Amino acid sequence: MAIKVAIVGATGNVGRELLNIMEERDFPAAEVHALASRRSKGREVSYGDKTLKCEVLDDFDFSKVDVVLMSAGGTLSKEWAEKIGKQGAIVIDNSSAWRMDPDVPLVVPEVNGEDVLGYDKKMIIANPNCSTAQLVMALKPLHDAAKIKRVVVSTYQSVSGSGKSGMDELWNQTKGIFVNDAPEPEEYPRQIAFNVIPMIGSFREDGFTDEEAKMWNETHKMIDPDIKVTVTCVRVPVFVGHSESVNIEFEEAITPEQAREALRNFDGVQVIDNPEEDQYITPVESKGEWDTFVSRIRVDNTVEHGLSLWVVADNLRKGAALNTVQIAEELIKRGVLSA
Repeated sequence: MAIKVAIVGATGNVGRELLNIMEERDFPAAEVHALASRRSKGREVSYGDKTLKCEVLDDFDFSKVDVVLMSAGGTLSKEWAEKIGKQGAIVIDNSSAWRMDPDVPLVVPEVNGEDVLGYDKKMIIANPNCSTAQLVMALKPLHDAAKIKRVVVSTYQSVSGSGKSGMDELWNQTKGIFVNDAPEPEEYPRQIAFNVIPMIGSFREDGFTDEEAKMWNETHKMIDPDIKVTVTCVRVPVFVGHSESVNIEFEEAITPEQAREALRNFDGVQVIDNPEEDQYITPVESKGEWDTFVSRIRVDNTVEHGLSLWVVADNLRKGAALNTVQIAEELIKRGVLSA
């Protein structure tokens, strides 16, 4: 019996990408329902060679589906996820609303896929923050190889992480600058075109932002609470693809060659790292790809056992939609959903 799926937020960037990835990966769906707000009723979205008409979230009977892929923001998720779960469907949520709830698994399938089996406490599984998802893909095999003590991360996050509004702002400001008529910032606190903004989210009392706190909290939940993590999150004028500069201090010695081998042997990671031939990855090359890419693996001589590396992924895919679909696939693999 194939699986019946509903997608909440089907008209957004991630919602459309969910439909694309389900089709690309031949997800075994008997039915797919595209759900959105009442103002989007009847709006059409593409699913492979099919066209789906959006249904209204408020009117939908969730008892007739098996799994709900939700990407419509934390406020809506807080309102709806538990109600949907009580109707019998498993919710895989892409917002920050449930990530740190102790009764909700937070999952990147390659990293901690077994944790999906904890879904039954609230019928919800959380998808991590986009920047955390690619970070833990790189950290997990290295932690298994040499045990990580401390991580210092600087992110270079694309505007698609803010949704369509962020992409529109970059596009309109870039065009406007060339005709000396750039619109004032609305989505971001400063101009994003030809600029970088050293804050994402809201500032906390400790001077960090909530985006930065998400990265260490989620890393602790999925890998190891004893890893020390400090983060600076930066918004950059890139449309799609998040990049991260990662400095790691290990408990044990590990060479760049050993790190490359561990990463190459980890599902979902590609190592593109040959300085002599000018081989490294940028966000442009990651767009549309499923994998997380690691480049520029090198020794950090300022600590006893240190490495520095560069991590890039398509944030709309591994950072959001792809990981959500992979969680559903993990539920099939472990017998929770019957394909």
